[in-house]
Amino acid sequence: MTKNIFIASAEPYTGKSVIAFGMINMLLAKTQKVGYFKPIIAQDDPNKKDEHVKAMLDYFSLPVNYEDAFAFTRQEMLHQAEDSGGIINTIISKYKKLEDNYDFTVIEGSDFLGEGMAFEFESNALMAKNLGAPVLIVVSGKNKTASQLFKSAINIYRNFLLRDVQVLGVVANMVNPEEADRIKQALSNQLPAELLIAVIPTETGLQSPTMNEITAALGGEVLFGTELLDNQVDNFVTGAMMLPNFLRHIKDNLLIVTPGDRGDIIIGALQANLSANYPKIAGIVLTAGSLPDEPIIKLIEGLQTIIPIIAVQKGTFETTTTIGGIHSKITIENKKKIALAIELFEKYVDIKALDDKIITFSYHGITPHMFQYQLVKWAKRDKKHIVLPEGNDDRILKAVEKLITQDIVDIILLGDPVEITNNIKRLGLNLDINSLKIHNPAHSVHYADYVNTLHELRKNKNVNLEMARDMMTDVSYFGTMMVYKGDADGMVSGAVHTTQHTIRPALQFVKTKPGVSVVSSIFFMCLPERVAIFGDCAVNPNPSAQQLAEIAISSAESSAKFGIEPRIAMLSYSSGTSGEGEDVERVREATAIVKARHPELKIEGPIQYDAAVDPLVGKQKLPGSEVAGRASVLIFPDLNTGNNTYKAVQRETGALAIGPMLQGLNKPINDLSRGCTVDDIFNTVVITAIQCQDI
Repeated sequence: MTKNIFIASAEPYTGKSVIAFGMINMLLAKTQKVGYFKPIIAQDDPNKKDEHVKAMLDYFSLPVNYEDAFAFTRQEMLHQAEDSGGIINTIISKYKKLEDNYDFTVIEGSDFLGEGMAFEFESNALMAKNLGAPVLIVVSGKNKTASQLFKSAINIYRNFLLRDVQVLGVVANMVNPEEADRIKQALSNQLPAELLIAVIPTETGLQSPTMNEITAALGGEVLFGTELLDNQVDNFVTGAMMLPNFLRHIKDNLLIVTPGDRGDIIIGALQANLSANYPKIAGIVLTAGSLPDEPIIKLIEGLQTIIPIIAVQKGTFETTTTIGGIHSKITIENKKKIALAIELFEKYVDIKALDDKIITFSYHGITPHMFQYQLVKWAKRDKKHIVLPEGNDDRILKAVEKLITQDIVDIILLGDPVEITNNIKRLGLNLDINSLKIHNPAHSVHYADYVNTLHELRKNKNVNLEMARDMMTDVSYFGTMMVYKGDADGMVSGAVHTTQHTIRPALQFVKTKPGVSVVSSIFFMCLPERVAIFGDCAVNPNPSAQQLAEIAISSAESSAKFGIEPRIAMLSYSSGTSGEGEDVERVREATAIVKARHPELKIEGPIQYDAAVDPLVGKQKLPGSEVAGRASVLIFPDLNTGNNTYKAVQRETGALAIGPMLQGLNKPINDLSRGCTVDDIFNTVVITAIQCQDI
């Protein structure tokens, strides 16, 4: 079952709030723990709360703090538009804090006001995708023909699909009642059968502004009738005619716009409102800064029932234009509108069908931003000790600052404590030296014990005690021994040292897991729209068929552990049965070994890269395959191919490559590239900590 839903539109004033109120009301009938999140709000005044968010939280008494219900104001988002990655990371972080505390969270997209509408649509699609939320699309039928509404709904649906966002349903709101049935039938015929389709006719009670909203929009001064500012305005008329003619224009909930010197219109309106023969009048707006004469004011003051009368400085034309452009909002002050919104939702949306879709919906895939967020979350759930042998390196120390600040792991550094302390000061890092454990191998309290242990482990390989003493001054041997002895949970090295230097000690005495004969590596390739696993791109130059099979099995296990469904592609220069040659046969044999040992795994091989990742090519070359076009684990036939491919993909697409992560060892030891960045070190430590949680 999904834990969220994203209510989205691609244009302003679609009435998303009707769906949001209805959704929360529906969910509260099933569970008490319902959250609400609107990532981007249209709050212009920093001293005033967003009225819509406030209404959602207050009406249902949701236990969500106002500050936790959003991530950015619209102005903040537009100012940070170039840092889309930072925006998404902040939104994910804030949302996840909510998700952890609620059974279900309703997420409402932004409102598309003013400039930047194209950017806003992209942002909403990106948010829904990264939050793993199915989308309920809302389109407006206001001032649209049936044909225009139909085309708008289809286009928005297709645009979400193009961005790989999963859609739960389409709601056409504010539709001409006479065309509602025809529009629903047309949408049902053209959209997939599994989508929820709902059509909500226009409801005047929701579209009409209140006198309070009109007063605010005009910047008016309330002269009379403050207690009736909730009056709803369905129509307005300019009082520029003679009184008898004016009385013929009075309709229900009418607003009268007239200069203040038209005492006849004012008195006539007040009397009509009191008369049982005329409809109710909502209020009067006096324009051009003119006020009624003193006798008229005295007369009004003596009436028992006074409708709202406001005065504005604007002229009549400007006033009526402003009133005509008001888009009424559902606020907490107008509970009648909220109740009406919920009533409309329940009447026109098939609640049972929606509930069934929510229960059965499961989100497929994981985005790079969500993956990185999950990595940190997983690492924190069981805090581990990680040893970093290259404690003097500036990049290592900068990464340690981030790791300690976020309280992800406990760190052990190897090196000279004085040098490390001086480097921390030189770099200006906010690192408390007391929060770190620093060991200089030759002077460590563990040194003698580690020397004896290494001698015992390697004496059959002609390692005498003196050699063991010398080897244990090497940070790679010392750090690996810390892990072997349980004084650290895992090790990350290689920023300065070669891969061989880093993993040689592990191969000598940590050794491989039972049933595993080969140590291999994977990279988590955070591509623009998905996360894929590439293996082996760092360790084995020319693996045999048996070794390729083991690499595939280890990679599938790692994939599942890190929340990515393993669909394994055994890569080669041909797909299926078309190719011949020693290299193809080796991949074919490896695939057969995996199928024999683990028949439950989804695997395809040999298969070309394009057939593995492109749905159209995959369907053409290997129709009916569970893996072709959807591969998540890509196993390369040799190190030359794998290493070059991952670097080419990384450079050409801007993908983040996390790793390499070593597989098959009894304890987690991971290698860095000597060209690694601070973020590379941070991410590798995080995945190492997660690996440690299995030990």
